[in-house]
Amino acid sequence: MESNIFELTTEQLKDIAIALQNGVAEGLVTDYEERDRKLAKGEKVEAKDGEIRCIPTYINPKFISEGKALVLDLGGTNFRATVVEFKNGEAIVHPGMKENLVSLMKNPQCTLEQLYAKMASLISSLKLDGVTDIGYCFSYPGESLLNGDANLIKWNKGVDIKDLIGKPVGKTLLDYLNANVKGARFKNIKVINDTVAALFSGLTDTKSQAHIGLIVGTGTNMAPFIPVERIPKLDKAYTGKGLIPINLESGNFNPPHLTVIDDKIDKYLDTKGRQRFEKAISGMYLGRILEYLFSSDEFEDNFDAEKLTSIMSYPSRFKEKYVKAAHWVYERSAKLVAASLSGLILQIIATGEKPVTDIRLSAEGSLFWSNDRKVRNASYLPYKDLVINELDKILKEFGHEIKIHVEQKENANLIGSAIAALS
Repeated sequence: MESNIFELTTEQLKDIAIALQNGVAEGLVTDYEERDRKLAKGEKVEAKDGEIRCIPTYINPKFISEGKALVLDLGGTNFRATVVEFKNGEAIVHPGMKENLVSLMKNPQCTLEQLYAKMASLISSLKLDGVTDIGYCFSYPGESLLNGDANLIKWNKGVDIKDLIGKPVGKTLLDYLNANVKGARFKNIKVINDTVAALFSGLTDTKSQAHIGLIVGTGTNMAPFIPVERIPKLDKAYTGKGLIPINLESGNFNPPHLTVIDDKIDKYLDTKGRQRFEKAISGMYLGRILEYLFSSDEFEDNFDAEKLTSIMSYPSRFKEKYVKAAHWVYERSAKLVAASLSGLILQIIATGEKPVTDIRLSAEGSLFWSNDRKVRNASYLPYKDLVINELDKILKEFGHEIKIHVEQKENANLIGSAIAALS
């Protein structure tokens, strides 16, 4: 392939930014979760299924000086369990357990009992003396409840364990652990997704005027804080004031200017028509894009973003056409992320009362922080630099000069989840 079909102009990126901003604005108003509840009861509904759901998380984080919590992190690849302790406001992440649960969770025969049994076996090896609070980073679409729990809306990332859909994610696990982990005396569990956990972890930066949580790894998502009065669909029983975290579920965004290759990938997946943005940018799918470009060639199994970046890191080991296309796919992913961030920032500006000139971006995910290339020059920047440079360019096109602070924070998900548990 001689020409780069994945190239996006600045005008196209602006189109994508505006489309995402409009989707967020609609998601803050439309109660898609109520639609889901009615569908589950077999009721007929007229409301459409939105691309960007803007799910409120009914947890207002606070500064934690002292305390400790069991923290669980169930993501697209690994399950982690550890105890996070706060002393004088500083978070201490104790040694924990980590295991890859992909093969189990993606097995069509996997049951909730099997998943919880595996989690409990890992948790049982931890020192849980005096721990009664759980922070559960659950990286799948859930509807936040007023008590800090969440009902599972649907699975994604290739997982489909049907006996949890529509049920409270936290309570079912808390009850199982109290019944099956020796000495467990858990009383409280708070459930957030990885993007909100990243958002919470960035709150140590008190100087920035706005915060965004971003995930670009196996999957992708974003979360901002939005003023309560700008979210008409909030539960009427909610009495909180000020800002509230919003889980966009932005991986389901269907941006303009995708390619025929993206359409082909979408057509042959079980999630046809959904998660179009995630399929264009995230680590789970980037390798598939390259496979479709060269469909007559043979690629190794599970060809993901890590293997795609290895092509760029060691170009002498691969065909020139693979190296060139890998850069195209990688750089388009970064530009799409920049465009989506631009759209979210435009909406943050639109919903805020004060000018925004300084934003803390708490970014997590192996793809966002990928930087293992052996060949470096101005044309081949690390993913994070590609995103920030393009973001700055797009925002200036919209007339905004905004300083974006971004840094990699170790154990961000665990610390953010512990803050949720103890808030």
